[in-house]
Amino acid sequence: MIPTSLRIINEEHAALAAMLKALHQRTQQGPGDAPQAFFGAMRAMLFYIDEFPERQHHPKESQWLFPRVAARSAEAASAIEQLDRDHEGGEAAVRELQHLLLAWELLGESRRATFAGALVRYNDFYLAHMRLEEAVVLPAALAELGADDWHAIDQAFATNDLLLTPGVPRDPAFDALYTRIWRSMPGGASPG
Repeated sequence: MIPTSLRIINEEHAALAAMLKALHQRTQQGPGDAPQAFFGAMRAMLFYIDEFPERQHHPKESQWLFPRVAARSAEAASAIEQLDRDHEGGEAAVRELQHLLLAWELLGESRRATFAGALVRYNDFYLAHMRLEEAVVLPAALAELGADDWHAIDQAFATNDLLLTPGVPRDPAFDALYTRIWRSMPGGASPG
């Protein structure tokens, strides 16, 4: 049986990958005839990335999952060192994207390519980060951790309530953000 926290981590990774894909698609489409709605939706997506993975997902991995796995698996410990370095720089990277988006919005089309390039680099970085975690750390966790470890990790991840996926309980304050983001997508419907 897969521990609850691993299921949550995988769901969170899927939600984050979907958000990154949506940001990329929206960037390629550009603001069109509705710049206010476009930039508002883009800011909401970047806010979510700053608020959820940087303030809720990563700290729990670094505090609850990673130390237990690193103590039992040398191969995973090396990967975890890289993942923790990634976590340390993640917030600054998102803040840079927020700044570059604001520059595009306020200074015009001449700033679009700079934002788009930074977003591609961030997407590549973040997807590689999740792949490393899923390929090395999570399998090592399944192989090495015991019931007591999983109980503590499951309890920590059970409080994640900002995940923007349908059917997952979340802080009611984030429902409006959820609706705003998914209505801004082509077709305007929620993904589920």
